[in-house]
Amino acid sequence: MKSIFTKNSVVHFNSEVYTELNHYIKTSNPSIIFVLVDTNTHDDCLPQFLERIESGDIVVEVMEMPDGEEHKTIDICMGVWEALSEYNADRKSLLINLGGGVVTDLGGFIASTYMRGISYINIPTSLLAMVDASVGGKTGVDLGGLKNQIGVINEGVMVGIDTTFLGTLPQKEMVSGFAEMLKHGLIYDKAYWNTLTHLENLDISDLDSLIYDSVLIKNNVVSEDPSEQGLRKILNFGHTLGHAIESYFLDHADRAPLLHGEAIAIGMLLEAYLSIKICGLSTHDFETITEGILKTFTKVSINKDAENIIIHLLKHDKKNSHGVVKFVLLEAIGQPKIDCIVPNELILEAF
Repeated sequence: MKSIFTKNSVVHFNSEVYTELNHYIKTSNPSIIFVLVDTNTHDDCLPQFLERIESGDIVVEVMEMPDGEEHKTIDICMGVWEALSEYNADRKSLLINLGGGVVTDLGGFIASTYMRGISYINIPTSLLAMVDASVGGKTGVDLGGLKNQIGVINEGVMVGIDTTFLGTLPQKEMVSGFAEMLKHGLIYDKAYWNTLTHLENLDISDLDSLIYDSVLIKNNVVSEDPSEQGLRKILNFGHTLGHAIESYFLDHADRAPLLHGEAIAIGMLLEAYLSIKICGLSTHDFETITEGILKTFTKVSINKDAENIIIHLLKHDKKNSHGVVKFVLLEAIGQPKIDCIVPNELILEAF
């Protein structure tokens, strides 16, 4: 697969990942290389990764963080910043983030802020991170239960997508990542959506090309609008309610936390319903979306008290302006509309 060039970076795939990474290390000669992993990727991915990088005389230090969204915090950043300082990291250091979306988001933020910015490379190991966090340079951490409230947009030097890492994932994590792929079809390419919702016609060997198509879609959007002033907002379809739902489940100990993709799947169903009311999405398209999502994701019960808390959480959404919540909705599959305003009574009706 050909590498995909973004505005300030490049995404390499499979065998090219290590060829290009080793070339970068040789030519840039970083003072020290840090590899950030979580407890899962430390065991499942790090040995394979270290075998394939050629660091020469450059010291490689591994830093490990706990796994899980609940650890995507400033406190963890503080620990990593302090470790970088203790190991005498300077502005010529390189940070490689080997992990899922939590590791790549948090690691990118750490690199972007340590000494006002050091170089970093993302090696996403989850399907979600490969198709979502791989392009666009969004980095950040959560603020309490609020998703990605602190962060910057800053692309790394490169991204390396090695799909053999997907073999380490539990099925639930694969399903979570699939939500973002479905979203790419809904906001950009009806044919891609149709392919994803008829996977019975494909086999596992097709997965690489589907991942490639998702990365390409996201890059096409981000390249036109790097700072999210217009078009890039379409990538937030399902995320306005999805992030609020994810925050609710993270913050309530009586409910098992939802994976990001599980929450986004719920958000896409709700926002597809809102699209009927606000944007004229056809009942046929809505039924197609519902059927496509429920092929993969199971329904989750959300009671009336939870609905009201989730609506309250919407005020923290990053797309808001002047106190107004802005949604991305659909006029049709593949035809999104940004900056839609939705009254609370319609949101409750959607639930």
